[in-house]
Parts: sequence; C-alpha cells; structure tokens
Amino acid sequence: MNAEVLVEAEHFDDLGGWTLDTGFVESMGSPYLIAHGLGTPVADATTTVRLPEPGTWRVWVRTFDWVARWDASGCPGRFEVLVDGEPVGVVFGTEGADWHWQDGGVIQIGKPDIRVSLHDLTGFNGRCDAICFSRDCASPQPPFGCRPSVQAGWEPGENASSRYDFVVVGGGYAGMCAAVSAARLGLSVALVQNRPVLGGNGSSEIRVPLRGLNPDETPYPLLGRTLKSLEYDAQPNASKASDTDDAAIERILRSEPNLTLLLNHYVASVEMEGNRIRAANAVCTRRPSSVRLEAHCFADCTGHGTLGALAGAEYAIAPRDLMGMTNIWSWEIAPEPQDFPNTPWALDLKPGDFPVPPEGKSNGTWCWESGFNLDPIRDLEAIRDWNLRAVFGAWSALKHGEEAQKYRNARLTFVSAPGGVRESRRLIGDFVLSSDDMLQRVEFEDGFVPVTWFLDRHVPDPNYSGPYRDNPFIATGIHEPGTDREARPRHGKPWWGIPYRCLYSRNIVNLFMAGRNISTTYWALGAVRVMRTCGLMGEVVGTAAAVCARHGCLPREVYKTYLGELKRLLGASST
Repeated sequence: MNAEVLVEAEHFDDLGGWTLDTGFVESMGSPYLIAHGLGTPVADATTTVRLPEPGTWRVWVRTFDWVARWDASGCPGRFEVLVDGEPVGVVFGTEGADWHWQDGGVIQIGKPDIRVSLHDLTGFNGRCDAICFSRDCASPQPPFGCRPSVQAGWEPGENASSRYDFVVVGGGYAGMCAAVSAARLGLSVALVQNRPVLGGNGSSEIRVPLRGLNPDETPYPLLGRTLKSLEYDAQPNASKASDTDDAAIERILRSEPNLTLLLNHYVASVEMEGNRIRAANAVCTRRPSSVRLEAHCFADCTGHGTLGALAGAEYAIAPRDLMGMTNIWSWEIAPEPQDFPNTPWALDLKPGDFPVPPEGKSNGTWCWESGFNLDPIRDLEAIRDWNLRAVFGAWSALKHGEEAQKYRNARLTFVSAPGGVRESRRLIGDFVLSSDDMLQRVEFEDGFVPVTWFLDRHVPDPNYSGPYRDNPFIATGIHEPGTDREARPRHGKPWWGIPYRCLYSRNIVNLFMAGRNISTTYWALGAVRVMRTCGLMGEVVGTAAAVCARHGCLPREVYKTYLGELKRLLGASST
C-alpha cells in the first residue's frame, strides 16, 4: 500500500541555525528553510515525525542548487537529512536549477516515531522546502506534485475565524503605524506580518536605515506621534538594529489593548463580495493552522501590493528599469586571523570591481543592489541570490586576492538574508501622484503626508558595471531626466502633498494602502518610498479607518464626506 508523509519546512519544531524564509511565498507558494551561515555551517533544524508504520521508505527532498541557474560550479548549498542522527546517504542541494524533488534513496526505519534533522554542510544558503517519506520505494519519480496535501502526522490545526474593524497586512513601518494609530482610536485591529519580527526593511534582518523626515512643524500636529513612539533611543537608525530593537518594537505593539499581532502569518487568499474584501485567510508559518480575518476595511502595507493583487485591485508595475533589491552587509577586524572558504560559485570579482564598505558599517552599502530589469515578484529569489553571489564574491576577493594580507583578520559580521526591496506593484487609487505634482508643489485639499526625500531613482552604477554588465549589482542614484531639481531640497521646507486619494484603491472599495505600493507614477515613487514617509502614510490610513468605523462608510466616502473630520483627528486647528 502506497503512502506519503510530508514534513514541510514550517513544521520543524527547532529551526536551529536555519531561517524560515517567507519572502518568496507569493512567487513559489510556500516558505522554506535556508542555512544562512556566512560560510560557517549552521546548527541542525530538527523535528519529530510519526510514520504510519516502520519499514522501507523512500526519501524525497524538495530543494535545488541555488547557483545552477547561472551554470556556476561548486554547489554552495549542500546539506544532509538525518533520521535519528544518521544521514540517509545522499547530499542534497547539488542538482537542478529550479525547485524539484531530489531523490534521497531508500532507507529502513525501525520505529514509527523518528527524529528528522537538516544538517548544513557549508553555511552558504542551502535550502529545503519539504521532505517526503514515500512507501512507493520502487518509483524513480516522486508520486505527487510540488506540494502534496499530506502532512507529517500532525493533528488537524486550528482554523479560527475572527472579526475586526480593521485588518492590516504587512508589518513594516507603514503597517505598524496604520495598525497602532487605528487601535489607539478605539478600533479592533489585526496586524498580519509574515516574518518573526516587525519593521520590514528597517528590521534587524534587513537593516535599511530609516530615511525621510517626521517634521516638527506641521499643519497636522497629531500626525507623526505613532511614528515617533516607534523610534526609540535603542534604535537611532535601522542600520544598527539588533534583536533587542525588534523585541522593543514588538513590546510596543503588544501593549496596545485593541491590537492583535499575528507574527509568522501570511495572507494566502481572500474572500470577495463583488468589489469588496470580505475576509483574508492568513496561514501560520510555524504550526499547521490558519485564521480567517473578517473586517470592515483592510490595508495593504506589504510593499509588494500582495493583498491588493489577491483581491483584484488595479495596479501598475514597470516592465524594466526598476529600483532593485539590496542585501546589506558589514565586516570588522578581529584580534586574530579569520578564515573564509573559497567560493568558486560566487561572482568572480577583484578589488576595484566593487566599492568596499567601511569596517563596521552597514549604512553605506545600500548600493549593493540588483534586479533592475527582472520581475520584482517572479524573479525575487533569483535577485536575492545574485546579490549573495556578489557579496560573497567580493568578500572572497578581499580575503584571497592581492590584498589578502590587509584583510587577514577581517571577518563578515552580517549579510542580510532577506533583501530590502524598493519597487514592485503600485496599487492604483482615485489619484495617481506624479513627479510634476511634487516639483510644482501642488496644494491638494487632501494632501496630508509630507514629501521630505529626494525625487530620485536607483540605476546601475557605470563605474562598477564592467564584469557583469548584463546583470549589475552596484547602484547609484539619479534625478528625473530633463530637470536638475529635486522634489525637495534636503534642508528645505517639506511639501505636504501626498493626497489621501493615493491611499485607497480605485476599484476595491474597502482597501487602503500605505507604503511603497501607494498610487504614484514611476518617478514619483522615488520620493515617497522611504520608511518615515511610509510610516506617516500609515498613520493617515489608520486614522481614516477610524472614520470609516465611526460612520460605517468606506475609504472613498472619507474623502467625499468626512475629510474635515479626518483633518481634525490629525490635529488641524481649522478645516
């Protein structure tokens, strides 16, 4: 009798040194485990599995060789699967340019309850999506598709349903500010975040510095209070973020009595009633459960516009010449010599092919960016992996190249595994903000959020494009062609210009948005994408959600009927 038992990545009890990567769920359909050890093998991830019976089982592992898509040699992501401490006999992560089921051979299992472990061999980003034990030992092919529905002996998980006034998806600064602002105005709020930490690009995992201003002089004195409460002394800027910073932000949100925080959850589907979201279904990445979230209004603060895309919201996305993803890294000088493995699979670089970040700094490495002409959703994993090849290739060049003696005691201290993304979907609202609006400082009656950053975009840096001209990995900033002006001089007066009408969907009637996925043109995105500006958008959206709850109305009606009330809630002295 054939049977299959699946051990999915999210079902591992102890992740050890492996990280559950949820950044590519939209493109590949599931989170997976990655061994991000900076060249040092990470501790085993382990879990207990109950098989129907002992006997002969064939092992399948869903994985791939993550550099094979570029025909690179070396197989950096090698790992083993251990059953009760013994390797099954095959090294995984050694074949295939795409995710697939790699055959682990046939093993004898003497008891139904076994301990399964992922044993990293390299520290260089081996990855595993799932392990399958199959009783069909004779078949040379896996007996199922990409992700079968069988489970590893788990009891049926909780599938709860909850009703809220407001559901926010995405736990970066836009999402946090939207959720907290609404909760402090008395709404029952759920905040869904697909990572174990909050902060998005400003978290300790990614460490993009907070940029933009939270001005003290403002026509809306109450705007910015929530953002300021999340910027505390322990985190002067996100480039110095630590696990302690993540915990401090989490404590702030968990202290809000009206806010339910759902970390390690991602929205997999939505239920629609015509052009209105009725519910969002959030799947937990750490146990077999999900929660159905009903609400009067929703906010897409995912950056990618994921909730909006699931709901059928209209959006725009540039076909090429996008701003890319950055994987920040840093290093330091240790008291003693530091080894680093050879990396034949990384980009073949030499000093001069890249800018060396200063010792101990990660703040200056935003320019390690790629993906300018790739799809920012479908190709996101490949963009991140190219960045990793660039970073490890650069570090190998320093450790093993002509200047090796200079870097003899140097060691990597950080390379972000999830990357910081700048551009993907822009959800379309009732108004699409343009760069001309900013340059002309148009005064909109619903202009709430200040623009305090340059009107800039990132493009490949021609000074470092030689070795890999077709897929560059170093960026520089430019301003809009045809003008040498900026949306705002760095020390000039802010322009209070992002209209409220950019913060809700044109065709999904109960969907707000805040962050880099709001309704702008290609060039206007350059000035509104930074995190403090996104946080202020979130405050406006959270406040508008409170207006919707009070009057039983929808986001568009706030603009048409209750704009004065929104202004008063944000502290305007008169309307």
